Amino acid sequence: MSTINMLDAKTRLSKLVGDVESGAVDEVIIARNGKPAAKLVPIGKTANAGKRLGLLKGRFPTMSLDDFNADDEAVGALFAGKAAD
Repeated sequence: MSTINMLDAKTRLSKLVGDVESGAVDEVIIARNGKPAAKLVPIGKTANAGKRLGLLKGRFPTMSLDDFNADDEAVGALFAGKAAD
């Protein structure tokens, strides 16, 4: 826990928030006229985006590259504003 006065907190707010987010410090106490006035603490840990990989595994049928590319001409025609064949 570190204590910092209001003027220093205003000038170094980005660094203080970064320190709290990264876990370098647990909390920062901001003081006004030497008396604690506010506490800067992290909200919580963010979810790791890597844990979402494979979320839909098994929900869709597998397909070959030829099956995937089979409708390329029809999709291209729709993007060009033409009627699909």
